[in-house]
Amino acid sequence: MTTNNTTGTQLAGGPVWDWAAGHGPITGALSATTGAFAAATTGAATAMPPGWALAIGAAGALGHTIAGLRARNAGRTVATRAACWLLGAGWTTWAMATTPLSWTALGSLAALGVGIGTATHSTALYEEAREEEALAAAERQVAAELSADHRAIAAEWVDRIQRVCGITVRVLAVEMWPTGTGFSIDAELPPGGATYDRIAKDAPKLSADARLPHGCTATASPGIHQGRVILDVATVNVLAEERTYPTDYGPLSVLTGIPWGYRTNAEEIRTYLREQCALVVGPTGSGKTNMVHVILAGFARATDVLTWVIDLNAGSAGLPWVLPALSGQLTAPDGAPVRPGIDWLAATHEEATVMLDAVLRIARHRKTVYQDLMARANTDLLPVSPQIPQIMLVVDEGAEILTSTDRTLRQLAGKILEVIRIARAMGVRTVLTALGATGSVLGNLMIRREAKVRVALTGGETEGMDLNRMFPGSRGLRVDQAPYKGSGFLSTPETGVGVFKAWRILPDQIRDITAATAHLHPILDAPSAAAAGEAYARRWEADRTAWLHHTTGTGSDTDTAGPQPAARPGLNLSALRAERPEQEPDADADALAARLMAEIDQTFGTTDEPGTPPPPERQEQEEPPAPRRPGLNLSALRGQNEPPQHAPDAGPPWLAQAIDAIESAGAMGLKPSAVAELVGKDRKTVRAALRAAVKRGELVYRDNGPHSVYVHPDHA
Repeated sequence: MTTNNTTGTQLAGGPVWDWAAGHGPITGALSATTGAFAAATTGAATAMPPGWALAIGAAGALGHTIAGLRARNAGRTVATRAACWLLGAGWTTWAMATTPLSWTALGSLAALGVGIGTATHSTALYEEAREEEALAAAERQVAAELSADHRAIAAEWVDRIQRVCGITVRVLAVEMWPTGTGFSIDAELPPGGATYDRIAKDAPKLSADARLPHGCTATASPGIHQGRVILDVATVNVLAEERTYPTDYGPLSVLTGIPWGYRTNAEEIRTYLREQCALVVGPTGSGKTNMVHVILAGFARATDVLTWVIDLNAGSAGLPWVLPALSGQLTAPDGAPVRPGIDWLAATHEEATVMLDAVLRIARHRKTVYQDLMARANTDLLPVSPQIPQIMLVVDEGAEILTSTDRTLRQLAGKILEVIRIARAMGVRTVLTALGATGSVLGNLMIRREAKVRVALTGGETEGMDLNRMFPGSRGLRVDQAPYKGSGFLSTPETGVGVFKAWRILPDQIRDITAATAHLHPILDAPSAAAAGEAYARRWEADRTAWLHHTTGTGSDTDTAGPQPAARPGLNLSALRAERPEQEPDADADALAARLMAEIDQTFGTTDEPGTPPPPERQEQEEPPAPRRPGLNLSALRGQNEPPQHAPDAGPPWLAQAIDAIESAGAMGLKPSAVAELVGKDRKTVRAALRAAVKRGELVYRDNGPHSVYVHPDHA
């Protein structure tokens, strides 16, 4: 009976032959002697020249000697193998010259086989002992290099990894971080297919087992090859303290990386954005605006980057980098004006559209005008330099623009996606921000594919923080690992995902960076400037930056009106703000009441309560009562000659600004959405006020469906 299996056929009760196994001392000796006997017999029968056998043996000895030296075998092993070849060739030559069938020939061949087997067994034992001694020497060397503290750390973590992860590693080195905030362990994984992922997925368990402080983690990453693992263990929570942006404002390059923050080992993180886009998400209060300023600070220091910013929230992300320079508050040491910290700022849909159109024209023009340059450099990427700078397009809450259902925002979203799609090789990349790592933000394939640099600022916020979707393939990420404002997770193609924190940067430091880096900013290359046209050349002209000057006001009409009257006790009524009643604190209460009544009679002519008919003698002299004033029935306003309720209203205070803007727009007019963006009101309120202005003849409504606009009568 036979049994069939995947390796062959095995006879019941018989031996199992492994034909792939190598020769041992016995099988090797049998193979050598039988081969020599067969060669001698065949040679003697065919009258083969005996010298051939000797030549073949010498060639075999030489080949095995070379192979042994390359394999770094011991000298006795190399000599034994060469001697076996020469002895076997010598016997074959002698047997061919005489006869291989004599008892003398057969006896000497048997003796030769026993000698070959014994020598082979001896050399095998020696090689095994030599290998074990080499391993022991390597372990002794590693142990010698590790100090007593390092050996204790190594032993502790070997035991911990065995207990938590179920695998046994061999620690090769322990390196303490220069910052004194932790250490790194270089370990070798056990044979059998174990990978670093088995340790990485249990990183939270290792951190808990080691009783690390909050904010400290044990993170596993690949070693120098797939059989090694690096375990970074943070022992000091550097995320809890606030660190300001480094005061070294020296030059940077997009090719050598832009610093965005620091890891738990206190070392700065650099992002490489020559070919990658970036996505930064963070809920309100997580430090996202501060992170944007850190990013802009790095771009301001780069000598081969021009930064263009789109922020439809009144341009707030770019204002601190623009206003001090445009208002003349900053000057260079030689007295010359300072360039803004960013190269272009768009705060409205119209300006953002103009900017995106200019970016697309630049990208397409660079594809043709710089073909010779790329051919000389033998590259398909535009060689970015201070002469041909890269354009970094920073769009605050840009991910929300890409997912918006508003028609105007969808147009902007289409242009942003086109920039991401076509402009990589031509040196245009984007940095988008969002309020959360949600499915609507990360559902866009273009964002997931191009934004390889990703930041999730958590600040302890759990809602809208889908870290598994933000960092696919990562394990063990929890929001409570980064509970501090400005902290979170950062992933780059070079370093993987890990906990980090952004530096704190304040407006005073932004002003300092703007002044210190003004001379580092490159100039847009001539072909790109020609492609951008007047839209780029006139970006800082007065008519394009008029909205910036409104932000420098105090926000109150009374701030510059000089001293104000003392506040009247009680309700702050606009009808009574022009009066300044005098009250003596030490006057008698009755005298004060009488004086107040007399003052009211003198000012308003009556003190009758509502609904009280006047005396008959006054009814004949008084004019017909005025219609009742809408709103509160205030005694301070009774008897005044007020306009009727249906009289036209002058409109809200911001309407005058809106009408001026519509007049400046000329015959093109403005849409209600543009007016709402200008005055900072919602569209419903703006539309109602504009319709009322049309009824009064102050504006003209030009109905053109979705393109309807309001036009000033002078241009109608």
